[in-house]
Amino acid sequence: MSTLSLRLPDSLHKKIRELASEEGVSINQFITFAALEKVSTLLAVDYLKERAQSGDRHVFDAVLAEVPDVEPNASDRID
Repeated sequence: MSTLSLRLPDSLHKKIRELASEEGVSINQFITFAALEKVSTLLAVDYLKERAQSGDRHVFDAVLAEVPDVEPNASDRID
């Protein structure tokens, strides 16, 4: 594990301290989780962009053409 010195504005430090306390975790854990969430999001976006580039619109349209045109069940409707 490595150590990182980080300068934060006092107002942000205060808010992180409050939120970490509400979550019942240390400030270090809170910031670690926040960084992990951001990295995971960026990696997911990159992965989805890469997958989208390998897609084939004609194959997609062919698959959709096979879906029957029926009304959804009442429990599946968005009203």
